[in-house]
Amino acid sequence: MQEALREAEIAFQLGEVPIGAVIEKDGQIIARGHNLTETLKDPTAHAEMIAIRQAARILGGWRLTGCSLYVTVEPCSMCAGAMVWARIENLYIGAMDPKAGACGSVFQIADCGRLNHRMKIETGIMEEECGQMMRQFFRQLRNRKKKNKSEE
Repeated sequence: MQEALREAEIAFQLGEVPIGAVIEKDGQIIARGHNLTETLKDPTAHAEMIAIRQAARILGGWRLTGCSLYVTVEPCSMCAGAMVWARIENLYIGAMDPKAGACGSVFQIADCGRLNHRMKIETGIMEEECGQMMRQFFRQLRNRKKKNKSEE
């Protein structure tokens, strides 16, 4: 999770929502990603999606069996669906997302018995550090908006 937090820090420095992800297979990190939706003007450029695409390229196929994904914040429905289709085996989550999370908070896509694949999920890994980065980012964003509004 420390490596996923490093990715989230990169996103934070870019002005992106600070979410980071890494994919591990056989004890080695094979892929990394951080949010780039604003930078790339791409709604699918979430940390998890970037890491999944990179891992598929490295492994030479779309089935990521035997892989574990570590992510600083609970995945959204798009990312959770992609993880199911990619056959990610284990999902490790830092902080939960009570507004849009799809791995236990709002929806339960990653472990839904109606889908063709289920992941083992563990939550609360470095939860305070992951949550703190998100709180800091959104606090700064709100302060910038207030400052811009007062300057008008």
